Amino acid sequence: MQISAPIYVLKRKAKKMARHEGKALHQTLDQVAVSEGFKSWSHLAAACATASPATEVLRQVKSGDMILIGARPGQGKTLLGLEVASRAAEIRRRGYVFTLEYSERDVTEQLSAMGVGKGASFLLDTSDQVSADYIIDRLGDVQHSAVIVVDYLQLLDQRRSNPVLIDQMVALRQFVRDRGHVCAMISQIDRAFDLSGRAMPGVADIRQPNPLDLSVFDRFCFLNNGELRFDQAA
Repeated sequence: MQISAPIYVLKRKAKKMARHEGKALHQTLDQVAVSEGFKSWSHLAAACATASPATEVLRQVKSGDMILIGARPGQGKTLLGLEVASRAAEIRRRGYVFTLEYSERDVTEQLSAMGVGKGASFLLDTSDQVSADYIIDRLGDVQHSAVIVVDYLQLLDQRRSNPVLIDQMVALRQFVRDRGHVCAMISQIDRAFDLSGRAMPGVADIRQPNPLDLSVFDRFCFLNNGELRFDQAA
């Protein structure tokens, strides 16, 4: 069964409905799903799972890769990151999510929006201490291969006690390569993109409040209006 718009667009529609109608998100998700001809949101999500952008992201990466997932607010970058972590088993890895942005409750709601229950198969860490050194310390004794999702890039050096962003990224990149992990870093896109008239952001649109050498990334994944595009590092 075909849907009228990409799943990320439908999720945004449900969020707006929830705000405007004063309903719980899971209720408006189900409303949207029914309007698309499905029994519920979980039914719609399951039907779309085989074409999931997360599966495409995992298909593109290899051991040691550092990737950046960038989008403007409301485009689904966090949902994509969570789904990438929850599907890590597809490439025989375990998922880890480190977030400075969301609480456990927020993540539970996001998972519900994806049709994933509380038993999502990834480790979630919402500590305010999250930084490259923190991630390396937490995963230092892990023997299996991991998919690490970090939410999000521009918050990693907000604590003055943390190293500058470029030093953190260099350290994390070395750790990921040495251990054969995969790291997906969620990133903001500069608001100037909204006025650019372009269909998709690019590397030049990545928000950099602090200087960062983007060569630390092996590839870039951009989202906009439900579309997904991959760019190789230069």
